[in-house]
Amino acid sequence: MNIPENKQLILFDGICNLCNNAVQYVIKRDKRNRFCFAPLQGSTGQQFIKERGIDTSKIDSIILVDPNVAYYVKSTAALKIGQQFGGGYRLLAVLEWIPSPFRDWIYDLVAKRRYRWFGKKDACMVPTPELKVKFMD
Repeated sequence: MNIPENKQLILFDGICNLCNNAVQYVIKRDKRNRFCFAPLQGSTGQQFIKERGIDTSKIDSIILVDPNVAYYVKSTAALKIGQQFGGGYRLLAVLEWIPSPFRDWIYDLVAKRRYRWFGKKDACMVPTPELKVKFMD
C-alpha cells in the first residue's frame, strides 16, 4: 500500500451517506493537506484489511492509518482526525480521556444505524476531478 509521503489515510465506508458527508467535512477542514482517502470497499481498503486481519463485522466504518506509526479505529480515529484541524478542534483530545470502550459503544450505536438514519449509495462516491488527487482506490 503506497500512501503518499507525509499523509495519513482515512479508510471509510464508501456507500454510507454519513461517511461520505464526514469525508467532505474533513476535506473542507484539512487546510494542511494531511489526509488522503480510500473506501473500505476499494482495493486499498481491502488490502489493508487483509494485511492486518481486521474483522470488518466489528470495524466497518472508519480507520485512520498513520504510516509507520499506527492505525486507529472508530471513535479514536475520529478524534485523531478532528484534532489535526487545529484551533478549537485540538480540544477534542480531552475526549480521549473517556475510556475507548465507552466512546466506541456510542460510536457503534450510530454506526449500526447509519444506513437506516442517513441512507446509502449503490456505489462508492466518485470524487470531483479537483479532489481526485486526494483519493486512492
